[in-house]
Amino acid sequence: MLLKDKNILVGITGGIAAYKTASLIRLFVKNGAKVKVVMTKSAKEFITPLTIATLCQNPILVEFFNPENGEWNSHVSLGEWADIFVIAPTTASTLGKMVNGVADNLLVTTYLSARCQVVIAPAMDLDMYAHITTQNNLLTIKSHGVSIVEPTSGFLASGLEGKGRMAEPEQIYGFVANMLCEEKALLGKKAMITVGGNIERIDSVRYISNNSSGKMGYAIAKELTRQGAEVTLIRANVNENLIGSAGSSKEIQALSAQEMYDKVSENLANNDIIIMAAAVSDFTPTVVADHKIKKEENNDTLTITLKKTKDIAAMVGIKKRNDQFFVGFALETDNEECNAKSKLQKKNFDFIVLNSLKDKGAGFATDTNKITIFDKDNQQLSFDLKSKEEVAKDIVNQIIKGIK
Repeated sequence: MLLKDKNILVGITGGIAAYKTASLIRLFVKNGAKVKVVMTKSAKEFITPLTIATLCQNPILVEFFNPENGEWNSHVSLGEWADIFVIAPTTASTLGKMVNGVADNLLVTTYLSARCQVVIAPAMDLDMYAHITTQNNLLTIKSHGVSIVEPTSGFLASGLEGKGRMAEPEQIYGFVANMLCEEKALLGKKAMITVGGNIERIDSVRYISNNSSGKMGYAIAKELTRQGAEVTLIRANVNENLIGSAGSSKEIQALSAQEMYDKVSENLANNDIIIMAAAVSDFTPTVVADHKIKKEENNDTLTITLKKTKDIAAMVGIKKRNDQFFVGFALETDNEECNAKSKLQKKNFDFIVLNSLKDKGAGFATDTNKITIFDKDNQQLSFDLKSKEEVAKDIVNQIIKGIK
């Protein structure tokens, strides 16, 4: 029984392909999985809750609470229970809600709360699937760490023929089984990663920061989680859409460099892997006004005195134990290789990841990156331009090799 003791949460949305989900659930149960099902209201028009409840041997959940007795169907508990959340079929409407956080039903609310792996199986008419809105939503959901079982081509309910048919239950089952049974190289390991750009306050309104979105750091955190690590993510200022998407065990906000220094110090001893992916501020104002600094008519300039922030990476490099693996980042514009190697030695990294703002498609706020890795044994690995998800896999794979 390949899926023995695995907890699979299945989401069913309102598409004609919902009838196939009955066979998918049967395959999960037959192979030892425990299955719970969340349906949208419209899904009940295509397949009855009684049929699905009989197959999964659990009550079907549709509403946020039972109107008869007020019992709450906790989306949080469902997300914590599941090892994987499989939404099949995934309609264009539900896909759009997932991407934009429209939590107007139990299924989408559960998705937004889930820390487990999420798999979707899109199903819709060929023109809907090919529409630029749907394609953009698929790219976005993939960037959030959601896995997609591609639809197939064939005869559709509309009478047209083309791509849009939900993948067959056997294909979805195989995809999910491979994910659940995949060997997790970092199982039992604890990892801490810093992400985003620090905010250094000037006054109660303004601050100094940088262009870091946190995308690369979150992609690495997701990959660490996928490989079985227990991840503590310490985030500065990041794109709001990223927050909570990594599936990390714990997310801690640390906006300023000092706050990040303190949080890294507090969590350092408890982690096996430490990754410094945040764009940490090198300087901070010496004085922070507790009010908005007003523009003066007789003065065309404003002088702000800055002082150095504490060096987080240097602190970790001094304090880290021999059994801890330490990874740094270097974003450079000039003398890239020389600066990265110098930082590698000074901060006592096990390896450093270099990316250059001179490389098109790399750096801040992009969905792609191009990196070179230098390690303490003077080995160098260069990679082509890839999506940040693929880059994260390359980085984590090097970590796995380094700790073995």
